[in-house]
Amino acid sequence: MAAPPPPAPKHRVFLIPGFFGFANLGELRYFGHVRDLLPELLRARGLAADVHVVKTWPTWSLRRRAGLLLDTLAAVAAGDDAPIHLVGHSSGGLDARLLTTPDIQLPSTHALAPYVDRIKTVVTVSTPHHGTPVANFFTTLLGQQLLKTLSLATMYVLRFGQLPISVVLKLAGALAWVGAAAGFGRTTIDHLFDQLLGDFGPERRDAIERFFADVSSDQSLIPQLTPEGIDVLNAAAHDRPGVRYGSVVSRARRPGPATVWAAGASGYAQATHALHLALYRLASRTPRDRAPVPSDAQSAALRRAYGDLPDARANDSIVPTLSQVWGEVVHATWADHLDVVGHFDDPASEPPHFDWLATGTGFDRAHFVRLWTDVAAFISPG
Repeated sequence: MAAPPPPAPKHRVFLIPGFFGFANLGELRYFGHVRDLLPELLRARGLAADVHVVKTWPTWSLRRRAGLLLDTLAAVAAGDDAPIHLVGHSSGGLDARLLTTPDIQLPSTHALAPYVDRIKTVVTVSTPHHGTPVANFFTTLLGQQLLKTLSLATMYVLRFGQLPISVVLKLAGALAWVGAAAGFGRTTIDHLFDQLLGDFGPERRDAIERFFADVSSDQSLIPQLTPEGIDVLNAAAHDRPGVRYGSVVSRARRPGPATVWAAGASGYAQATHALHLALYRLASRTPRDRAPVPSDAQSAALRRAYGDLPDARANDSIVPTLSQVWGEVVHATWADHLDVVGHFDDPASEPPHFDWLATGTGFDRAHFVRLWTDVAAFISPG
């Protein structure tokens, strides 16, 4: 009797964080909720998969980040021939695209071919394929300090559940152009940063300070994410034959009376809604003549999800919605930029989900499961 065939190799899925990424900070889990859910959804489709979170530096250049991604593949996947799938959130999706660009040269000692030849799918989640106007603001001195403080604020929410309301309101004011002109300078933002940092324990505080010191060593990513800067990437980064590319698209509701009502009656929710309003306005500044034009199939998917085709102003509080479209639209949803990776309001879940912004989109656990079910279906062969 012939011996049974050997079992099919496990697939490997790599989750790549974006420029809010802090996967290098222990228990502050950027992809924590995705990492818990996605293996279960893949098993339900008959796919055995190991899911790995890539440790990278949030603001390093795309080329350096793609090199770190290659280093991770070499460290984890060198001993087998398992199929590889890349899932990148925000600028992590650009890392994946750059890595899979034919004939790319990256700052790594590892050969590309043994790993990129095994890549089957690339899924980009809320990724600025055509840039984001928010990056233009973050290239300024005030903007760089605000980005640092917003990143720390996201870590703070994961650790403590809520930010101090006074901090949220000052951040919202500092992000507004009128607020900046009214006296929100770097000293104010430095004070907010120190106030948040002081609530962490000494060991975690030291780790966060080291983290931001490393981040400060290379800020190249931010200008690369402007609508103007991203043109260079798109001129050079081409899809790899044999790799299936898909995108998850997010869109927050335009701030107004309906979103104020939907955010809820608590003072904290209304304070974070003010922060959403400031970010949404920054992200809505794509000129109409610079907005990317989706294909017929992509447009149809967006209309099914939203009831209309998003215009140049539509965004998820960080990235314009049309900028996120690449390849097949795997899933489109009403959500803000971090809802899609599990940072939405659901404190009763185990582990609890904590929202970074009250945007009034209504994104919840059911939406989260549907989104990642569609990602699992895209990844699964056949």
